[in-house]
Amino acid sequence: MAIFWAAVNLFFAAFNDMVFKGYARKPRSHGLFVTIVGVIWFISAACCVTDPVKNWRATLFWGAVSGFFSVGGNMLMLDAMRKLDAGICATIYRLNLVPAVLLAYFILAEPITLLQWGGIVCACLAVLAFIPRGGDTMRRELTLSLVFMITASLMRAGMGISYRYGFTHCGASEQVVPVINSVFWVVGGLVYALLRERSELKALADRKACRKLLGYGILSGALVAGIVVTMAKSLSLGHASVVLPIMQMSFLLTGILSVIFLKEKITFMKVLALLLGVAAVLLLSIK
Repeated sequence: MAIFWAAVNLFFAAFNDMVFKGYARKPRSHGLFVTIVGVIWFISAACCVTDPVKNWRATLFWGAVSGFFSVGGNMLMLDAMRKLDAGICATIYRLNLVPAVLLAYFILAEPITLLQWGGIVCACLAVLAFIPRGGDTMRRELTLSLVFMITASLMRAGMGISYRYGFTHCGASEQVVPVINSVFWVVGGLVYALLRERSELKALADRKACRKLLGYGILSGALVAGIVVTMAKSLSLGHASVVLPIMQMSFLLTGILSVIFLKEKITFMKVLALLLGVAAVLLLSIK
């Protein structure tokens, strides 16, 4: 059953990547989109809280730290998806295992094996294969988006490390921290929209634009809630070394779906990067 839930998680993650890309293709409010996702996530996460919180201070602190990394990483991913293919963004985002392993080495004193070093090399080569080519103006724009995506991956790794440290070393509540994360999405999205997206907010006077925003936001919120629930299910039933690689492979499905539905091009360098990404995930997951 653990593998089943990991596979369901993979599908949820891949389809959420597609929703992100579908929304980011046009100039819309990213902040309000994130807020709506956060509201749906908050409702689903709050309903799953059953155990009393033993350490509120640690729970609030690590919930805030991981929430900052979570909302920041996804905002950057949305911005990067304006220019980059969904397959590229999904691959780089799932390679957050690299900074996670390195952060665990320096912060949690977890050793890095020779195979994991090989995975780090493969991941770096995968990112290099995505370096844009073309005219100077286009290359600068795509390179900036690539930097945003790499930063998003780093922030996703920071979220994962803060989860592990907060849960295992500080006694933070595993049920309430995700609720706090969702609050950061709600508030962070609203603040971003009010400060940075005044023109996009004016466009919401159109009812069709409002319906699009609500539709994308509710769908993504449901998928995010599903990702959180199925991840918890798979990790509770099976070994992390088995289920985590399955879940991280969602970028492969995203790449396939983006070619079929978004008509993204298949190139030799993109296929090479995907294969290197698979090798990186597998090697990094071996202890």
